[in-house]
Amino acid sequence: MRVRVLGCSGAIAQGCRTTAFLLDDNALIDAGTGVGDLSLEEMLCIDHVLLTHAHLDHVAALPLMIDAVASGRLAAGVPPLQVHALPGTIEALRAHLFNDTIWPDFTAIPSAGSPLMRFVPFETGDVLTIGHRRIEVLPAVHTVPAVGFAVAAGEAAPHWVFSGDTGRNPAFWARVNQIDVAHLVIETAFSDRETDLALRSLHLAPSLLAGELAQLAPSRRPLIHITHTKPAETALIIEELHRMDTQPRRDIRWLSAGQVFQL
Repeated sequence: MRVRVLGCSGAIAQGCRTTAFLLDDNALIDAGTGVGDLSLEEMLCIDHVLLTHAHLDHVAALPLMIDAVASGRLAAGVPPLQVHALPGTIEALRAHLFNDTIWPDFTAIPSAGSPLMRFVPFETGDVLTIGHRRIEVLPAVHTVPAVGFAVAAGEAAPHWVFSGDTGRNPAFWARVNQIDVAHLVIETAFSDRETDLALRSLHLAPSLLAGELAQLAPSRRPLIHITHTKPAETALIIEELHRMDTQPRRDIRWLSAGQVFQL
């Protein structure tokens, strides 16, 4: 299984793309602005999109991608694009994005019986099988209904885990401590000087991340990759993470667009 980082920034700026990960060549986790760096041919290969939540930085490219590939998908006669999400996320997208005001409702184009896009609800704790991949829906704690994901190439394979946008999240760590995690991608949206904002918006800052990582069992030694930093705060967050003390010491790395995980 391959995971390609298309975007991992908490906002846009030159060289910064928001959250999107490509699983092999036919599935996305989130659809932030990083999707825009895919070629048209690459976008045509995508049959599944799994959303952590409805915030714009995680869904901004979804309506534009569907529009870009619509004629190609119709000509190929392929099934609708499957958009997997929590019921609350689907409700938000229907009401505020695919509402025929902000963007066309592609669940009814060209017809309700044969649409370009179909929503597929899931719940926290569900395990999805998409191709050869096993994708478990993990809990997240955010200002809107949200999840993370644990992705593996089979039940016994090591996992690539994504926290999604989340604040303090004991249930997440309880589950992570039960599975084989090779890579843990976790958000740190704010610097410690904005800890109050992180707490109010249910994100993490380095000091909060240290408290979260303390819940990871000492026997669990995944590579930890930091994502979702605000571009204006990135340099400071890096500095604070370098000073962060975790026991046991953790291998903490910086996630970057273009990075590829092979599992």
